[in-house]
This record gives sequence, structure tokens and C-alpha cells, in this order.
Amino acid sequence: MRLPTWRVRGPHSIRWRLTLLYSALFVVAGAVLLAFTYVLVANSEPSLTAGSPPRLTGRAEGPSTPDPPTVASYVEKRLSVQRSEQLHELLIESALALAVMTVFSLALGRLMAGRVLDPLRTMTAATRRISADNLHERLAVAGPDDELKAMADTIDAVLARLEGAFEAQKAFVANASHELRTPLTFQQAVVDVTLADPDASVEALRAALLRVRAAGEEQERMIDALLTLARSQRGLERQEFVDLAAMVRERLPGAGSGAGVRVEARLEPAAVLGDPQLIERLVVNLTDNAVRHNLAEGEASWVRVWTGVDVMGRPGLRIENSGPVIPADQAAGLFQPFRCLGPERVRKRDGLGLGMSIVAAVVAAHGGWVRATTRPQGGLTVEVGLPPSAPALPGG
Repeated sequence: MRLPTWRVRGPHSIRWRLTLLYSALFVVAGAVLLAFTYVLVANSEPSLTAGSPPRLTGRAEGPSTPDPPTVASYVEKRLSVQRSEQLHELLIESALALAVMTVFSLALGRLMAGRVLDPLRTMTAATRRISADNLHERLAVAGPDDELKAMADTIDAVLARLEGAFEAQKAFVANASHELRTPLTFQQAVVDVTLADPDASVEALRAALLRVRAAGEEQERMIDALLTLARSQRGLERQEFVDLAAMVRERLPGAGSGAGVRVEARLEPAAVLGDPQLIERLVVNLTDNAVRHNLAEGEASWVRVWTGVDVMGRPGLRIENSGPVIPADQAAGLFQPFRCLGPERVRKRDGLGLGMSIVAAVVAAHGGWVRATTRPQGGLTVEVGLPPSAPALPGG
């Protein structure tokens, strides 16, 4: 069994580095303290600490008075020798005490480093146990709001985002597999039915081939949409200045021609710095969806489009359309892949269910935001805001 990394590294582990750091700090602080004490003792006033003052001898007969200079010189010399011995003894004892305390600081530093790193080792072990199969687990570290808890909370937030991404990926793969399998099944059924008829005419064979071709074209559109979604989720490959108003103006006639939809546009310059192809796909998807997901044929359906810059200098796009009443809690689900609000809302049933998810991915790649809200009278309002990164356009 492979040992944990913190055990294998030995002296190179954080615990050993912290131990050496603590001990080095203690040694330096102790050495400075002893040096300061030594300097204070060395500069203090000397005092004679021997048992008795020196005996001075004179002539045998009668009392005598020693020569004052001789006594002072003797006392000063005696004090100097004694002081040197005391300072030497203090230096040796301090060095021994510092050596003993250094060894003790190593043991104490290792113990304290272990206590400090215990929560980190617990988080490391818990993180190793979490895999793609149990991303729902969390570290959930309790205790004071310190740096270690902040790191644990950050890891929990990352795990939550990973769990959401994995679930979204699983759902997307399942939905994409279903959507791609449907035309394949249809093609196979058409071919099987045609082959099962030995008396099939040329017209029947031609009709079957046309149906198979239509299913193949649907698959091709689905694959193109999936590739666009994957590209937009990968980020921006190139950036250029694009005017949303000009791009919407080019797409609106094509979106409304022959559809019986009244289009009202108020297009003001809105410069965006981004990928032109992705922004074009965003505009195409929103305008096509506004026409396709509208009222039934023969009813007074309309689409309103606005482009411009808000008070914060952010370029934006807003598209409103008529339609049946939609529950307010279902609008956010439009940005999920293969999500629709029911067949009663679809004007033309040739959508793939990826248009709004591509819009959300393109907006996220450009660092903007997108919001869909339902209208009480029926229909939907989609607003897109992008960062204010472009210069003012002529006429703006």
C-alpha cells in the first residue's frame, strides 16, 4: 500500500520544515536574549563578592597605614580577575542552556507543527476519498473561521461546482444520445418498411430516400449545434469588435420573411469585443427562436428587438415575442440543453433544443449575463448583457 505523501517525503515535508523554522526562530531569539544579558552584565558596576576583603601586611612593630595607591591597584586587579571568571562562567552556562533548549525546541516544534497540520492531513485524506462517484461528499470542516477553514470551504465550493458539472455532463450526454438516436431509428424504420415491400414502386423508393435524407440533415444540424455548444464552452479563440445592431439588422429580415411575424426593431449601436462567429450564432438563435416559438399561424404574432448601451456603458440585446402564457418558474430551464416549454409553444417543430443553451454558453464565454422572463400577457423576454469593453461606434 502506498504511504501518504506527507510520510514518504520525510525531512522534506511541511512538518519538518515548520519544525526547523520554529527551532531556528527559538535559537535566534535565545541567542539574542543571552547576548543582551551578557552585554548588560559586562557593562554593570563591578563588585567584590569574595568572602573577605584583602589583608594588607606592613611592618611588625606597631600599626601601619598601607599606601592608598597600592590598595586601590590591588582591589581593581582582584575585581577584574573575578569579573572575567564570572563572565566566562556565564558564557559557558548560557551556551549549554541554549544547546539544551535547542534540542527541546526541536521536539516541541515538531509536536506543535503536527498539531497545526492535523486539520490539513484530515482534509487531504478526505479529499483523496472523494472521487467522481461520490462528489456529493464535503469536507465540512468545523472550527474557528481561520485560514484552514477558508481553504476547506473553498475545496467544498470546488467540489460543488464539479458535482454540478458532472451531473450536467451526464444529463447532456444522455439527452444528446437520445436526440441523435431518434433520427437513426427513424431512418432504419423507413428503410426496413421500404425493403419489406417487394412491390415498392419508384415513387415509394424515392419518397423513402427523401425521408432518409431529411433525417440525415437533421442529424447534421444536431451535430453542428453540439459542436457550436462545445466550442462556446471552451472559451474565446479570437476577439474582434462587433456591432450588435448591424448584426441583428442583417438577420432580422431573414428571420421574419414568410413567417407572418411583425418585427419591431430599435437598433442603437452596441459595440462588443468578442468572437464574431459565436456572437453571430447568439443573434441567430435568439431571433430564430423568437419567430419559431410564437403564436400559431394566422394569429397576430410579433417580435420586438432592441440593441444599445445601458447607463453603465454595457452593450446589450433584448428580444421580446408574443406567444401563449408561460409559467414563470419554467423560464430558467430554457437554458438547459434539449429543454423546451412544451409543444404548444412551438410554431415550427424543427428546433433541436440547443439554441438557448448555446446562447447561455456564448454569453458566459464573453463574461456577460443572460436572463429570460415570462410576460404576463404571454410570450417571453430574453435580455443579454455583455462587458463594456468596446470603444464608441460612429453614430453612437
